[in-house]
Amino acid sequence: MASNVTPVTKDEIDKCFSKTTNLASSGLNSTVLACSDEYFAAASNLLTPGPPIHKPGYFVHTGAWYDGWETRRHNPAEYDWALVKLGVGSGIIEGIEIDTAYFVGNYGENVVVEGAYLPAADPEAASSEQEMISDSYSKWETVLPIQPCGPSMRQAWRLLKPTGPPLTHIRVRMYPDGGFSRLRLYGHALPPSLAATQDQSPPIEELSSALMGGLALSASNQHFTPISNLLLPGRGKDMGDGWETARSRERGHVDWAIVKLGLPGSAVKVVVDTKDFRGNFPRAIRVDSIDWKEDENSEPPFDHAGWTELVKGEQACKADTEHVYEGENLAAGNHITHAKLTMIPDGGVKRFRIFGHRATKA
Repeated sequence: MASNVTPVTKDEIDKCFSKTTNLASSGLNSTVLACSDEYFAAASNLLTPGPPIHKPGYFVHTGAWYDGWETRRHNPAEYDWALVKLGVGSGIIEGIEIDTAYFVGNYGENVVVEGAYLPAADPEAASSEQEMISDSYSKWETVLPIQPCGPSMRQAWRLLKPTGPPLTHIRVRMYPDGGFSRLRLYGHALPPSLAATQDQSPPIEELSSALMGGLALSASNQHFTPISNLLLPGRGKDMGDGWETARSRERGHVDWAIVKLGLPGSAVKVVVDTKDFRGNFPRAIRVDSIDWKEDENSEPPFDHAGWTELVKGEQACKADTEHVYEGENLAAGNHITHAKLTMIPDGGVKRFRIFGHRATKA
């Protein structure tokens, strides 16, 4: 595992990790399995999408309310800990952020992050997860060596060598006690392998899903909410977990977003979901695709000549609706690596899903 890290300033965090996914998010089905203590505030708050919120002067039974994980004072042990199971099958981590927003006189002063690989298919997975809770578990590898944390601030570290083996579980150690508001693990989800089968057609999978390694790359505008929400599982809970742009005023304006499929392949169905967008859904949409053969670290420009229609023509949209395009509405069959969603002229979309067959390696 990587032992060398470099700090990332708070002003550079979003830019530095803009081409990654926060794997430590409840929006990606990550969960806290256990923790040493959460007397003042639940450890599950570490995984809440979006920035922490502040309610000064608001008190609950245990004391002041905090949007984060806070343990009681005078910890008799060396540190407090929280055990996180990633919602993706496994992932590679490139950077780690600890946000102590609004924790001032009660923040955790140091942090260590450890990782382990325990695939769900392992017949001993359940018992091994129980063992992880105890000090007898010996398979933790240090991902982030001990680092100082400051009061009410974002602090992050880039791994000079991203974690080699994939990870499924993370343990956060907070020294000696106190509070962290958010844990963010910036990296890439690894799609699960398909079991070898004979005489069976390849299954239809959600090629674009963040759970499969899908990645939102760029957009014309992300004024209200980011394009990364487009690839989350489920239909979400409200307008805040979709992609919404500012209102346009120029004639002929359109907004666009480009995503990289986690599983390149051939599409058989496209879904554009406007759930919760009622007075601000796009008038229409277009969906294009491309088989990008350039350097894998590059991305296709939005105006590249290689974009071709995936959904045939411009399609009118409705409020709060899953728009499904398949069959004769879809130019299916071609191998694709990236997709572009264009909103006409602007507005909001909750989810953008591309289903199909993953490409088989030669």
